[in-house]
Amino acid sequence: MKILVVEDEPSLRELIQRSLEKERYVVEVADSFLSGMRKLEDYTYDCILLDIMLPDGDGLSLLENIKRMGKKECVIIISAKDSLEDKVAGLDLGADDYLAKPFHIAELSARVKSVIRRHHHQGAACVEIGNVRIHTDKYQVEVEGTPLDLNKKEYDILLYFANRPGRLVDKALLAESVWGDHIDQVDNFDFVYAQIKNLRKKLSAGRASVEIKSVYKFGYKLVVE
Repeated sequence: MKILVVEDEPSLRELIQRSLEKERYVVEVADSFLSGMRKLEDYTYDCILLDIMLPDGDGLSLLENIKRMGKKECVIIISAKDSLEDKVAGLDLGADDYLAKPFHIAELSARVKSVIRRHHHQGAACVEIGNVRIHTDKYQVEVEGTPLDLNKKEYDILLYFANRPGRLVDKALLAESVWGDHIDQVDNFDFVYAQIKNLRKKLSAGRASVEIKSVYKFGYKLVVE
């Protein structure tokens, strides 16, 4: 899961980034309205943490732009402005949650998990596809109750596909979502091929009823056999 943090205060931005990375999220950051817009124009995210008060613009205006662009990311507003009007305005514009500063990092993490579950998993703490169950709260995978030993990237790839069953996934978009925005600077995607190859072997050996199939000249899709 990839998160964008739009926050101008360096110490808080760094604290949020470190804390969420410990929770195994891929975290990207922006320190202004302009840098946030550039990120959103070029990349996609699972969740956006958005400060209202930015040095060069209004976070609510950035939220308006997000919705105008047709982007589907869930949004949590984080702001020192704890007025009812701001909360209502943010929620009316399409924000999924609102958290006033100062806040405990543990609460922020819980709210991120909650909105992602609602957005991707209908509120459930696990994702089921075929005979595979992914426990998103424990980062564990089972095939018919038997644990499947995956490394972090293999787990992240499987979860990414499980949230998009049957959909064609471009390999570049997959790489950005699992490794981060900077990955678009690489010369090739051999590292993606290697992780998917290993994941396929483990799914097959574990008798999983799902398979990641290659789509010529495009990428991959997850299918249930």
